[in-house]
Amino acid sequence: MRWTRWACALLLCWGMQAWAAWPEKAVRIVVPYPPGGTTDILTRLLAQKLSDIWKQPVLVDNRPGGAAMIGSDLVAKSAPDGYTLLSTGAGPHAINISLFPKIPYDPLKDFSAISLLSVNPLLMVVPAQLPVNTVAEYIAWVKANPSQANYCSIGAGSPSHLAAELFKSMTGLSLTHVPYSGSGTAIIAAIGGVCSVLFDSVLSSGPQVRNGKLKALATGNRQRLSSWPQTPALDEMPGLQGYEAFTWGALLAPAGTPAEAITRINTDVTRILSLPDVRQRIEELGAIASPTSPQELDSFTRSEMRKWSKVIREGNIKPD
Repeated sequence: MRWTRWACALLLCWGMQAWAAWPEKAVRIVVPYPPGGTTDILTRLLAQKLSDIWKQPVLVDNRPGGAAMIGSDLVAKSAPDGYTLLSTGAGPHAINISLFPKIPYDPLKDFSAISLLSVNPLLMVVPAQLPVNTVAEYIAWVKANPSQANYCSIGAGSPSHLAAELFKSMTGLSLTHVPYSGSGTAIIAAIGGVCSVLFDSVLSSGPQVRNGKLKALATGNRQRLSSWPQTPALDEMPGLQGYEAFTWGALLAPAGTPAEAITRINTDVTRILSLPDVRQRIEELGAIASPTSPQELDSFTRSEMRKWSKVIREGNIKPD
């Protein structure tokens, strides 16, 4: 028994020493989206700061495609050695499992949670020429103009689509879905009045509000954004209490990554997300820095799965 305890202590000590020296080579963070979006920008900011701490290159590897499942699956099947991480979001890790009949990985079992990175609120925007300035006025306009009542989204099954469906279900409105292939085309349609409303990220739709081409009626989170203090949250509206729709970013590792590595990365990420310059940059993107423990991220992901599963089921939503 004494030798067994000694051997266990020796192995524990060796494991701690091994991870104290980690990383000994470049670390790769896979982003399952194209360059330029909120997740990509935030990941590059994080990678730079991690590289400074770890004294090793931290490389961002964009692997878009397949509703963000190609990059996610790549990480799920990577070695759990701490050298391949995934910077992901709501679609591949909380929505796709209910949207598609089969996906190539299990969002919970095939990954080790590290930390939530950010919460990215959506703006509810309407064309500048639409004669409404509040959510209540928009609801009244829809009821008076049912033939023109539609909404754009950035794609079937996207957070933009589901946010609008949640709005529909809570208001009882009848709105026709007009899907587009990304924010760019959906915003152009909204500006042109092709659709009466769009739920989209602050990063992409915010500039069009500031230049007067769109009007922001509300944000999709439960508190007003410090960067948009005059724009109410939908949760403030009668009949919409409890409304919450946002995208989010999180950092994961392949399942089986040693706990020592998860703890080390989580500690460093939390420290970075607390830096004033990082928080300011994230706020400029229209997001909120939101570090968590691995356990909190796991619980959060499960709650997001439950929420969007209900919306997808009740709305009979299908992917493109």
